[in-house]
Order: sequence, then structure tokens, then C-alpha cells
Amino acid sequence: MAEVLLEGFSNLQSLASGLGRWHIFAGMKSLYLFVILFATTVSLSFAQTKATTIAIKASIYCDHCRKCESCGERLEKAVFCEKGIKRVDIDEQQKTVNVIFNPKKTSPERIRQAIAKVGFDADDVQADPQAYLKLDDCCKKQ
Repeated sequence: MAEVLLEGFSNLQSLASGLGRWHIFAGMKSLYLFVILFATTVSLSFAQTKATTIAIKASIYCDHCRKCESCGERLEKAVFCEKGIKRVDIDEQQKTVNVIFNPKKTSPERIRQAIAKVGFDADDVQADPQAYLKLDDCCKKQ
């Protein structure tokens, strides 16, 4: 009878040991799922910042503005100095500067001010007179 009890006790220990390992595995699995869920939530909250596009009517008078160092490059650099700017496209035909930006980091008014600081009118914001004088003649109103 003692043998049967010892054998039963041994089987009970094996079963308890196996269950202990399962609990550790289940705990690790829960921790792993929690980490994945947390990382997904954080990344989605950052991804929800939606970019906004604005077309600003600018006083662009040359037909080669994108290539011109005086206006195209200067204009792009000025706009890109603002935080949150994703893309800047100059359309000489429409006389617009199309800007894709993060509205949490900058505003259309700040973008217009940046354009005006380098010598171009931007919608209703007048160009800085000193900056306008520094533009090449091709970039000035004829």
C-alpha cells in the first residue's frame, strides 16, 4: 500500500510541476500580448496626425522658379525651416506654393510669413521689402 501511495505522490508532483511550467508560459504569453497591444496603441496615436495641404497664392513672376537659385531654392528653404513641413511644390503656371504640413506643428499663417520673409507676397501677407530687393530681376514684377 505504501508503494501505491508513493507512486501516487510522485505522479502528483509531476502534475504540479507541469502545471507550474504552464502558468509561467501563460504569464509570459500574457506579457507578450500586452507589450504588442501597447506598442500598437502608441504607434497608432502617433500615426493619426493627419497632414494638411494648402495652396498659397504667391507673387511668382519668373517661369523657371523651381530651378532659379534666387527664388525657387530660397522659397523652398524658407518654408522647410518651419517645423512640420512635409512637402513644398512651386507651381509657376498657377503662381502658387503648395505645401503639405502637420497642423500640430505649424499653421498656414506661419507658412505665409516664411514666404513673405524671403521677398514674395503670400496670399494677403505682403513681401518683406528688403528681401524683395535681394531677388534676381527675373523674380521681380516687370
